[in-house]
Amino acid sequence: MNPTIEGARFGSITIEGEQYKHDVIIRRDGQVEKRKKKLSKEIYGTSHKLSLQEAEHIYETGVKILIFGTGQFGKAELAEDSIEFFKQKGCQVQLFPTPEAIKAWNEAQGAVIGLFHITC
Repeated sequence: MNPTIEGARFGSITIEGEQYKHDVIIRRDGQVEKRKKKLSKEIYGTSHKLSLQEAEHIYETGVKILIFGTGQFGKAELAEDSIEFFKQKGCQVQLFPTPEAIKAWNEAQGAVIGLFHITC
């Protein structure tokens, strides 16, 4: 069962009653991890573009859906090679501004993981 996300505002997200002040990944088993955005920042100079290296870190075998909260104003995106990587793995990527991604996450079922950017 996916942990419930209660909400997010610029700079924080609350999951199962715990507030996080950094971007998070929610794993298939429900574990919440700090996003390793340096994997993208080293390549693009920003964490607003998800690199192939970060995509490889996020992906878990057998996952069918990645819900990507692209920030409060939807500024984050996937690099072309990341899009291709997820496609090759048979993993559908659903991109929404983070407030909408939270709704999608809380309704999601099955083999799903989440990445939530909490600022812009």
